[in-house]
Amino acid sequence: MSIFSPVQSLANLITYQWLNLSPVGRLAGSLNFFIFDTIKIFLLLIIINYLMAIVRYYLPVAKIKKILTSRRWYGTDYLLAALLGVVTPFCSCSSIPLFIGFISAGIPLGVTFAFLITSPLVNEASLALFPAMFGLRISIIYNLAGVVVGMLGGMIIQKLKMEKYIEPAFLKLKSQAGLETENHRLEFKQRIKLWWTEGWAISKSILPYIILGVGVGALIHGFIPANFFEKHLAGNQWWSVPAATLLGVPFYANSVSVIPIIEALVSKGVSLGTALAFMTATVTLSIPEALILKKAMKLPLLIIFFGITTIGIMFIGYLFNFIG
Repeated sequence: MSIFSPVQSLANLITYQWLNLSPVGRLAGSLNFFIFDTIKIFLLLIIINYLMAIVRYYLPVAKIKKILTSRRWYGTDYLLAALLGVVTPFCSCSSIPLFIGFISAGIPLGVTFAFLITSPLVNEASLALFPAMFGLRISIIYNLAGVVVGMLGGMIIQKLKMEKYIEPAFLKLKSQAGLETENHRLEFKQRIKLWWTEGWAISKSILPYIILGVGVGALIHGFIPANFFEKHLAGNQWWSVPAATLLGVPFYANSVSVIPIIEALVSKGVSLGTALAFMTATVTLSIPEALILKKAMKLPLLIIFFGITTIGIMFIGYLFNFIG
């Protein structure tokens, strides 16, 4: 049972009992998706921002930076961030709260992006379901490719020095982190209040973007026919991978929910790499994710992130079309 099963039950209760909508209707599917994802993401946002406020209090930025820069080999910090992304089973929107927490805690920008790229790209589906569906060899290559794409993406963004495109509100949090421990210790009740105030302030400021982003994803989720993609991606033309990637961007879903679509695509003659490009685009890039991230970063950085990730997804697609 998923830890979000109560949230799904609440979404079902509101959609199918209180509003008495038919489970097979498109409106019901969109509304159910909207209620579930909005509550889930906002709960994650509050919890993670609260935990990051505690981290900022007890662990000054200077100490965090020392841990991440005291590396024995180049790329260790990117690898650790990517591996953290592997073990956190988040979709693209759900990983954003932790990404924002990393930024406000003073973790280098490239490292935070290595996590943001890898977290939805290598997920519970690729770890647990892929071996049964595609075999162990395909699963290992896919997961390794996902980690490499995340690491390289983070390294490129770090090299481009894009920190100036992070919204000042989050940099201000970073600059103030650790002041409490450097000056004095607050009483425990005061600390709880401080952590809640800081975590709630960040969460509340992002809530409108969550609602807008998930709303767009819900409309797409409910009203685009499932066979639309089978119809346009069959065959193994050179343009099928870019087309699958671009088609997957607006079709927002988590990895487990898109698995049946991947099976259907492959069974209808779509090449494995093309199907994987579609899947990775739906879980790693999305319009809802862009709308939420726009609160934390400026447009040039958002474009760079989407561009690098899109190229990485296409690489994975072409790789599996070649070896598959």
